[in-house]
Amino acid sequence: MVGSSQLVSHIQQWARELGFSQIGVAGVDLSSAEPGLRAWLAQGFHGGMQYMAAHGLKRARPAELVPGTLSVITARMDYLPAATPEGWQGIELARLHRPREAVVSLYARGRDYHKVLRARLQALAERIAAEVGPLGHRVFTDSAPVLEAELAARSGQGWRGKHTLVLSREAGSMFFLGEIYVDIALPASAPVTAHCGQCSACIDVCPTQAIVAPGRLDARRCISYLTIEHAGSIPAELRPLLGNRIYGCDDCQLVCPWNKFARRSALPDFDARAGLAGSTLAALFAWSEDEFLRRTEGSPIRRIGHERWLRNLAVALGNALRAHDDAGLRAALAERAGHASALVREHVAWALGQVAGNPTVLSDLCKPTHC
Repeated sequence: MVGSSQLVSHIQQWARELGFSQIGVAGVDLSSAEPGLRAWLAQGFHGGMQYMAAHGLKRARPAELVPGTLSVITARMDYLPAATPEGWQGIELARLHRPREAVVSLYARGRDYHKVLRARLQALAERIAAEVGPLGHRVFTDSAPVLEAELAARSGQGWRGKHTLVLSREAGSMFFLGEIYVDIALPASAPVTAHCGQCSACIDVCPTQAIVAPGRLDARRCISYLTIEHAGSIPAELRPLLGNRIYGCDDCQLVCPWNKFARRSALPDFDARAGLAGSTLAALFAWSEDEFLRRTEGSPIRRIGHERWLRNLAVALGNALRAHDDAGLRAALAERAGHASALVREHVAWALGQVAGNPTVLSDLCKPTHC
């Protein structure tokens, strides 16, 4: 059997063949991360993500989550589509200034990353088992109580940026992370030093000021949380701040200087689907539930369901109406005014009240500190 260091080299090679960009190894002692996790949960920054609290400190204790775990293999997979043009950050930022255009987070325009990473992580685990013999393991990709970013940082994938995401000098932050918990001891990778310096671009640009301090995110204000994880009514004071973002938000990554080094993916899985980038809000709002399910098959967007899809679009349409009163937008909203879902009806009614030039709209619905 090969030595542990040589095995890690083999794992890195096998991972590259499976489309991964980098492999690291972390130990299982994350005790120093527990106080921060406790404080974050105590402040309620997890919002309605009750599973975050339900698993408690298991997130920081890999050997409790998966008994027998001795090491954690971390994997990075870049996701910018192969055809991403130069100057893509500016192109994406410009979309936010076209109120009628629907903006979907870059990572969600292709195939569901959970499916892509999970299958490839499992294939990597099986390849390791073929080399070492029976292997106790479990693969994760944003799918269980795992301190994913913490493990990635400890294993040399990058450092925690002020927006809490992992940043790499070689690859920015436009990548997915995955893990394999294994019952074999492997040498830990060396962590890297942080390189954010005095930059606060991500904090300054956040539309809802969700980054309350460097490395501290209040998910309850985060647009990604509000449009994806949050199941209920979007707080009225935050709706105007969503703009035309209907699924996720990339702002903190788009302004990050390190993302000039973000890498394109060689996998066609992450190529943007037709109809998601550059579509109008009205066109997407017109999708029936059947059309929504058909067009989002195999996409991460499907997980929010048609009801939340319409909720998000109604908010964006209301924001577009505030920018410019448009009979077509009002007609599109009116078509859904009698929707079977009370959640959709509520947001449609709000949107129809957002008429350009209405002096009461912003003062009634926004807190002065955010408008």
